[in-house]
Amino acid sequence: MFWKLFIIIIISMIPLIELRGAIPIAIGMNIGLPEWLILIIAIIGNIIPVPFIFFFARKILNWGSKQKWKPFKQFCNFCLKKGEKGGQKLLKKAGNYGTYFALFLFVAIPLPGTGAWTGTLAASILNLDFKKTMVAIIAGVLTAGLIMLAASLGLFRIILGN
Repeated sequence: MFWKLFIIIIISMIPLIELRGAIPIAIGMNIGLPEWLILIIAIIGNIIPVPFIFFFARKILNWGSKQKWKPFKQFCNFCLKKGEKGGQKLLKKAGNYGTYFALFLFVAIPLPGTGAWTGTLAASILNLDFKKTMVAIIAGVLTAGLIMLAASLGLFRIILGN
């Protein structure tokens, strides 16, 4: 059982996949764990990197964008542009709702490129408050997890005829 939980945590921590991929993968693999446990483990795995992203990603990416090794430099520049684009999108959406509510919505809606990694990087680039960012990200991850769990259970029940 430990290895099954470990796999869900690792998949949830991977950028761009996050719990949006971990939950359907775990349910699709029929790993024999209760759905509520899959959800909790995926949420924990998705949240683990958030403080590290907030405090260190921007510094590492800025450093990497100045390095000579072209693939690393390109990757860092890509990530910085993605974070800046996410930050601008976030500010644009914030309009009447407030920045932290917009951050919550950005993370909560399970679309590609709008997860905890991008949201946290955007918050870091925008120099948002850490505690408020954590609340918005955790609430967003929880909401996205519930949406993905419901969608995954419905999809696999239709496919399997249960």
